[in-house]
Amino acid sequence: YLSMLGNQKAVAGTNLRPDENYAREVMQLMSIGLVELNLDGSQKLDNSSQPIPTYDQSIIEGFARVFTGWKWACPSTNPACTFNNQRPEFAPVPGYNQILPMRLYAAQHETGTKKLLSGVTLAANQTGEFDLQLALDNIAAHPNVARFMSKHLSQKVVTSNPAAAYVRRVANVFNNDGTGKRGNLGAVVRAIRLDAE
Repeated sequence: YLSMLGNQKAVAGTNLRPDENYAREVMQLMSIGLVELNLDGSQKLDNSSQPIPTYDQSIIEGFARVFTGWKWACPSTNPACTFNNQRPEFAPVPGYNQILPMRLYAAQHETGTKKLLSGVTLAANQTGEFDLQLALDNIAAHPNVARFMSKHLSQKVVTSNPAAAYVRRVANVFNNDGTGKRGNLGAVVRAIRLDAE
């Protein structure tokens, strides 16, 4: 969360706007990847045989707006714990706590609408906690998550070049562990380790 820490809302009349780095990283590197995938981890192609992007700049901006207003948990009475309206203060301050979950500073959270994945738009004037929960649920519900995670976990745990059928079998377990549960990582790791391949 290095660039999410202290990410603040836009300031009218200045070039200050939410940092987009974490929004890009959480989608590109940690959940869905850059392009839409088939269940076997191969790229989906459009009518021109080109990969289909999973998101565009407007979605990055939407998630960047979701990830505003969060900073270390520390007493609100400590002025060093607040935002200074010029730039987020990243240096540790007396009283900060890196063990507790980050705290929302509502005055620095973007309150407007936010465009997310799959045509979802978050309504304006919601709390930062509610925006964050809906945004994380939006990412988790994306069909690429099972495909992306299954392929990358297989590469890290077993083989650098997993076969398409292997990725498909693991992704199927990610989507349904046999009890109807999606995202059961214990079942996914068992599927990766115990696959006949």
